[in-house]
Amino acid sequence: MQFVLRLAATAAFCLGVAGPAQAATEFDRCPQFFAQGSAPQVRNAQSLKPRALCFDAFAVLHSGTTKTPVYVAERLNSEQVADAQDEERTNRFFADARLPRTERAELDDYKSSGYDRGHLAPAGDMPNATAMAQSFSLANMVPQAPQNNRKSWAGIEKATRKYVLRAKGDVYVITGPVFGTAAPTIGANRVWVPKYLFKLVYDPTTHRAWAHWIANSDSVRIGRPISYRELVKRTGVEFLPGVPIAE
Repeated sequence: MQFVLRLAATAAFCLGVAGPAQAATEFDRCPQFFAQGSAPQVRNAQSLKPRALCFDAFAVLHSGTTKTPVYVAERLNSEQVADAQDEERTNRFFADARLPRTERAELDDYKSSGYDRGHLAPAGDMPNATAMAQSFSLANMVPQAPQNNRKSWAGIEKATRKYVLRAKGDVYVITGPVFGTAAPTIGANRVWVPKYLFKLVYDPTTHRAWAHWIANSDSVRIGRPISYRELVKRTGVEFLPGVPIAE
């Protein structure tokens, strides 16, 4: 994993923030999506032009440099996941007007790119029509290999919901992209294409945390989850600052 660790020192790989104080204030309007209300502590955020966006069912730290999320945070529970099961998928993608034009992806960027508009907060998690509509913001998307998005990644999303349905309380999920050096881009706005994707799951009832880590390719197969500490090691990001984690 030395390759990934070297990337952690570069602007191409870094996921984020100036410091704990700023992280705490960026999401003042939606702290409920973070365990103990603490947003991830990410390094070198300002080079990524970060903007905190609150939605009804998730929060996004968006990068105006990559034109993608830095990460997306959700708080799920069995009631919400059950409500989402009969919610009609809208498929109405849109560019998020809250972001400056120079910092966002547009619908044309994805056309004929060969990549899907891959949700980080899944449409399948959305418990009502408003949340469903919001999930199709391009601020919640990354360019994703089509078969990866529709098969392997969809399997990870379903496994996460299955766990939440069994859990005794809220479960926190943080999902994000990881970029290599000289990341490829799509479209006129140069939307960065991730090399990897991760989905971190934390259950505060048991204090257990694990992460799915997957290459952004069509040929990839789902492997065993990695530990929270391994995710931190690979990314250099403390996703659950101050939160007790069972080792």
